Amino acid sequence: MGKLGSPRSPRPETRDKEEKIGRRSLDSLTGNDLFIGRRIFGSEASKGQGSKHDQSCGSSNKFSYSWKQQHSWLRRNFKSILVMISVTGLIFFMDSIMVTIFHSDRSSVVQDISRLSNLTDHKNGAQDVSPVQMYSRLLNLASSSLEKNIFKPDTPNFREERSSKSQQWKPCADNNKKAVALERSREMNNGYIMVSANGGLNQQRVAICNVVAVASLLNATLVLPRFLYSNVWKDPSQFGDIYHEERFIEYLKDDLHIVKDLPQHLKAIDNRNLSLVTDTELIKEAKPDDYIEHVLPLLKKYGMVHLFGYGNRLGFDPLPFDVQRLRCKCNFHALKFAPKIQEAGSLLVKRIRRYERSQSKLDEALLGESVVRYSDKEDQRPLKYLALHLRFEEDMVAYSLCDFGGGETERKELQAYREDHFPLLLKRLKESKSVSPEELRKTGRCPLTPEEATLVLAGLGFNRGTYIYLAGSQIYGGSSRMLPLTALYPNLVTKETLLTPQELAPFKNFSSQLAALDFIACAASDVFAMTDSGSQLSSLVSGFRTYYGNEHAPTLRPNKKRLAAILSESETIKWKTFENRVRKMIEEGHKVRLRPYGRSIYRQPKCPECMCKV
Repeated sequence: MGKLGSPRSPRPETRDKEEKIGRRSLDSLTGNDLFIGRRIFGSEASKGQGSKHDQSCGSSNKFSYSWKQQHSWLRRNFKSILVMISVTGLIFFMDSIMVTIFHSDRSSVVQDISRLSNLTDHKNGAQDVSPVQMYSRLLNLASSSLEKNIFKPDTPNFREERSSKSQQWKPCADNNKKAVALERSREMNNGYIMVSANGGLNQQRVAICNVVAVASLLNATLVLPRFLYSNVWKDPSQFGDIYHEERFIEYLKDDLHIVKDLPQHLKAIDNRNLSLVTDTELIKEAKPDDYIEHVLPLLKKYGMVHLFGYGNRLGFDPLPFDVQRLRCKCNFHALKFAPKIQEAGSLLVKRIRRYERSQSKLDEALLGESVVRYSDKEDQRPLKYLALHLRFEEDMVAYSLCDFGGGETERKELQAYREDHFPLLLKRLKESKSVSPEELRKTGRCPLTPEEATLVLAGLGFNRGTYIYLAGSQIYGGSSRMLPLTALYPNLVTKETLLTPQELAPFKNFSSQLAALDFIACAASDVFAMTDSGSQLSSLVSGFRTYYGNEHAPTLRPNKKRLAAILSESETIKWKTFENRVRKMIEEGHKVRLRPYGRSIYRQPKCPECMCKV
């Protein structure tokens, strides 16, 4: 460069003018023009490459200054641009999530149906047919409602039993005031009572507690109950396979003398059926006087009585207070599931809750030492779940004589099943006036279908993310019948999906032991939903939850007659109206009342014989 003051020294002034020109040109550009400027700069730069003319250099410098100003503008607005890009990206990201949620039902349904096919497939091995839907319009409304409420809490407000006085009662059936009297009564013992109980797990449980009461009433020694093999249940399990024998004997020792086997000198009498009493010789829900009149004379004569095929053969009232309390003590305290069942049941509950510790006295009563006690210091909280007991097995469906929308194929199939399994039912139908399927449904005598159960849950506000434990045996109609439930509630689990094949292996082909696992999972749930109030499992589970739940273990009991009236308007009713009517129906059945006279203490233990006022 020349010295200062030489003819070439005015160059800085020229650059200042060019900078002003470049600044004005940048200010006049729009946002899109910035990219045009970039392309022009690149073009001019390439043209000027290697040129030695001052004009070309000046042109290149002008655009170079423009680019510098442009770069300066980008630096000044970089944060704003970054925020705009981030917000746009977040919008696209949220949109993709919503699309995935709302449109992934088909794939999840396919997976759920595949996963549940072993449970729900028809036990006759029939192939799946087209889905049977009786309320397609309502299902569409339910689906739309669940999509709109996808971010609502996973369960509505059914966490507590509806009773202002429920806290005034606590479990106390294990209070013992008979130890001294029992020692005196053993000196006048009238003999031994054997019992062979029929039915499945829950019918057998009722029979055990009934015979404990009868043995106490007749001042007899009880031989450990035996279970009859049933062609329906096909389970050879005996008492010790399902319940803890030693605990049962020990827990009741101050109330009743129990032995594991009949003395040798009395076995010949039993073998000749000299003192056999069958169910046909005792009326259903017999009173104490019936036993004193028909059973006690045989007991005194032969020194033993065998109650064969024993079941629901003892009424609830009138009964002496101590005998009734003993019945409660048997059901809620003495009968504990065998350790292997408790351990498997504990695995079920832990895996669905994703939590290792017990939550309440209810957990401890069900699971014993197989679960660690709850600690208040823990930050982790368990996953909430609802247990649903569907009573829609083929025998239940066939016996009901109802129509379930399956057309002629369904009618022929169920009639064939009745002919094979219920010949007495068909004989009775021929001798009496038949009732139409429509009338049966109208009067609430039809079991709820999976579709109807789904609509009830949706009407109550349980959202799509609700975790549901499904209890029960093989569902009639297979996965096609289950489609409404799996489509709207994909988080559906069973003991078959929560336990590995190796963990289930010890219970395979033992239906009563498998039912015991369902009993545990249902009783331990945050909300239990039954579909048939006449079910023994549902009755026993709901009673267990009332006894130990401290009003925090609600049970949902649909009124089938009222629900049938609501569903009869399925083609016209508005979804909001449907929700309101279903909620009102459930809330009325949700109230916990004192046990009415003559009603089951197993289902409604809130009475002085079983529970005590605080």
